[in-house]
Amino acid sequence: MTGGRTTRALAVGLYAGLLLVLLATVAWATGRPFVFPSLGPSAYALATDGEGRLSARRVIGGHAVGVVAGLVAYHLLAPGLSLASLPPAHSTDALRLAASGTLSVALTAAGMVGTRTDHAPAAATTLIVSLGLLADPVDGAVILVAVFVLFLTDRTASHGPADPGWSVRDS
Repeated sequence: MTGGRTTRALAVGLYAGLLLVLLATVAWATGRPFVFPSLGPSAYALATDGEGRLSARRVIGGHAVGVVAGLVAYHLLAPGLSLASLPPAHSTDALRLAASGTLSVALTAAGMVGTRTDHAPAAATTLIVSLGLLADPVDGAVILVAVFVLFLTDRTASHGPADPGWSVRDS
């Protein structure tokens, strides 16, 4: 890596991590899932969004579509099941979980395009919900609060390295 590229890599990494500090603290203090896998890609996207393309509508709206689609698919097809305790291969329960995940991604993709809330990390959020990992409506609300706090933290921090001089395309 060149000097400028190394500096950018360190700045983006530090900023993406810092975006999660408040949420990690809240998760630790409450025991609730304020940090979950798809929050990482959203933090990275915000940290590298030098052109300001990521609006609240896209980030928060995309995750909201993902949560709703995941809850619908899960409670329709796989209530009570969880990927955390994987059912046996070829079982009806495994098929129900697979169908729930598949339906949730289809609903999320269609929902995000239809509402203009495209945000790729939300496709991971919908799988987290529809596969029974965070499938309770309260968990869905926690996910949305976490995404809102992440977005607000980014905006409050004046975008850190995400300014016009820090474009992913410059890498």
